[in-house]
Amino acid sequence: MGTSKDEVTLEIGGREVVITHPDKLLIASANVRKIDLVNYYLAVAEGALRGAGGRPCILVRYPNGVDDEFFFQKRAPTKRPDWLEVAEIRFPSGRSAEEVVPRHPADLAWMANLACLELHPHPVRAEDLDHPDELRVDLDPVPGVEWPQIVQVADVVHEVLTELGLKGWPKTSGSRGIHVLVRIEPRWTFDEVRRAALALAREVERRAPTLASSKWWKEERRGVFVDYNQNAKDRTVTSAYSVRPKPDARVSAPVTWKELAACNPADFTLHTMPERFRRIGDPHADIDHWRCSLEPLLALADAQGEGDAPWPPHYRKAAGEPRRAPPSTAPRVKKPLIEVARSEREAEAVAAAEEWKAKHPRAAAHLEPADVLVDRMRGRSSLWYRVRINLEHVPARLRPKSDKPT
Repeated sequence: MGTSKDEVTLEIGGREVVITHPDKLLIASANVRKIDLVNYYLAVAEGALRGAGGRPCILVRYPNGVDDEFFFQKRAPTKRPDWLEVAEIRFPSGRSAEEVVPRHPADLAWMANLACLELHPHPVRAEDLDHPDELRVDLDPVPGVEWPQIVQVADVVHEVLTELGLKGWPKTSGSRGIHVLVRIEPRWTFDEVRRAALALAREVERRAPTLASSKWWKEERRGVFVDYNQNAKDRTVTSAYSVRPKPDARVSAPVTWKELAACNPADFTLHTMPERFRRIGDPHADIDHWRCSLEPLLALADAQGEGDAPWPPHYRKAAGEPRRAPPSTAPRVKKPLIEVARSEREAEAVAAAEEWKAKHPRAAAHLEPADVLVDRMRGRSSLWYRVRINLEHVPARLRPKSDKPT
């Protein structure tokens, strides 16, 4: 290992990786420096590469730490090591980009040096970019839903998958939710995989209607949203062992189904995961030994006969897709929605919503968890957050007028 005042050179598997400004704080509240991030990914490289290795990855960069701005970088930097692999991804917009394909621990260290906390792989291998080999179940709780209910919904997902002959691999998202990964034969298109995921979401909602929802529009959701649209082309989720931009440096942790119910997502951090990895290994160590068929889920979709569901913005209009607009905007069905906050950071937007509740306690007392709509607004290279309040459960005489968003 070579060193100088502002850089460290690491020799990793015969490759040299220069770490610039190794002492730069990336997560100040957890005392995580850039070199700590590098060392973390080297310690869990086997598991991290099992989740993201061989897949094109979007770079999510926090150059000045999580307390400052971040951005999505789809295109691999032109200045990169000769040994770093890239693959050309084509997006629904018609654009294309060469994205980084990590395969070795040195690749992870190089990405960490760019202040990439999270690994965001596409659900395809670089060898076949048109046929996903992974169906992703993203369980996204609405505000107010606690961990035990999310686990209950995950158990229903497990039940449905098992009955249909598919094997699901659970992990904490590193935030509030749970991801269930299903490795599949790379025989189906993105649209077919999304259709299978939608069928799964609807079946989970049918079995647990008070706990789960398959509704795309936030004003219709309740409990835990089973996000089928994470399987649309160009969508990515944080993969196993990814560090999340949380104050405690929480990570996305692979777990067993037995462990899921008893675990606390806060226990899995950049500081604790390496020791856990050394002690028990990777709970997803056998995931690559499974290649499930989508036929049972596609047959379920045919049996449901419900047609398509809304796609995310910027995607082509699909045949049979319903009106791509929130139900509250439909004639004669308008809901009393008011916007109360906008921010570049989710925590700030949610805090502003809490301030609104404190300012209007009589109205807030009538709100249900699903009445607080936290919208994740994604641009080409950044995110911003909007919070809306659905006042339909608030008596008309107590409904405040719309405040100017903060």
